[in-house]
Amino acid sequence: MRKVIAIALLCALLLTSLAAFSSCGGMKRYSHTDVTVFDTQTVILGYDKSEEEFQKKAELIMERLTFYHELYDIYYNYEGKNNLKTVNDNAGKFPVEVDGAIIDLLEYCIDMYELTDGKTNVAMGSVLEIWHRYRTEGIADPERAALPKMKELQAAAEHCSIDDVVIDREKKTVYLKDCEMSLDVGAVAKGYATQMVAEYIEEQGFSGFALSVGGNVKCIGERADGKKWEIGVQNPDLSAESAYFTKVYLTDQSLVTSGVYQRFYTVNGKEYHHIIDPDTLMPKREFASVSVITDHSGLADALSTALFNMTLEEGEKLVESLEGTVAVWVYENGEVRRAKGFEKMEKQ
Repeated sequence: MRKVIAIALLCALLLTSLAAFSSCGGMKRYSHTDVTVFDTQTVILGYDKSEEEFQKKAELIMERLTFYHELYDIYYNYEGKNNLKTVNDNAGKFPVEVDGAIIDLLEYCIDMYELTDGKTNVAMGSVLEIWHRYRTEGIADPERAALPKMKELQAAAEHCSIDDVVIDREKKTVYLKDCEMSLDVGAVAKGYATQMVAEYIEEQGFSGFALSVGGNVKCIGERADGKKWEIGVQNPDLSAESAYFTKVYLTDQSLVTSGVYQRFYTVNGKEYHHIIDPDTLMPKREFASVSVITDHSGLADALSTALFNMTLEEGEKLVESLEGTVAVWVYENGEVRRAKGFEKMEKQ
């Protein structure tokens, strides 16, 4: 529920930022909302000469997002397609022939694993599946909500080696060597897909668009009036008077936030969120949210998860090593820590 509220508020701010100019140079403001991909809400904002022209572009964007959604899905099969669920289902059995877009994603995920020193690990599916099951059962029956047993988590963690993901680009196959392992690309896939779609529509000559895929925001070009896009950074305290603790102004950049308010459940009066530290196998309790701004939405997505599971000092060092990347951390007590350069993003 919190995730839905947060996304709705984000989209509302995007719309508010556009409402200041309903037309510009013969271009009018339009928006398109969809809930069919990545189990979340997608909002497309932009300007065009007519609603018909805008909707044609929005349909093309949704077609591309659907393409990636189906390939990266770990829960459902799709007729005539081998996706990541197919790869997981055949772990330890045989290599699965896949679309090149899956190989591209997994190679990117391996790069992110190395960049973050394992803090973003898509091979952690066996551990994350346990947390997903307990969280789902706890939400359905709060009185019986429980935590996974550490022995169960540790046993699953024996099957999370990224080295057991074997990619053969020439044969277009992916093979999981460990029959008890599985992939969970939730920390990267939405951001990566958003970036791929953004690059695709730019190739089609589109500009002046903003995409929000479950809160993974990508700005493509400037607004129609030549100004930057105004984006709200979600306040993780949803009971606060303001839905946002700050606004940032972006052009051709991405904003992604990982936070405790997105997916969680309660056990004995204590909330347990969905971001699992690969070292402790538990949700880390220090930050309420981490937001990352950078050019590549996939990088922003992967970093927001990794930084959440790092110390502030480790996170600041990593962010400062990456050109054009800034971040902001919100502690559980509400304290805010900005990386060097973040304040520049808060100015129009």
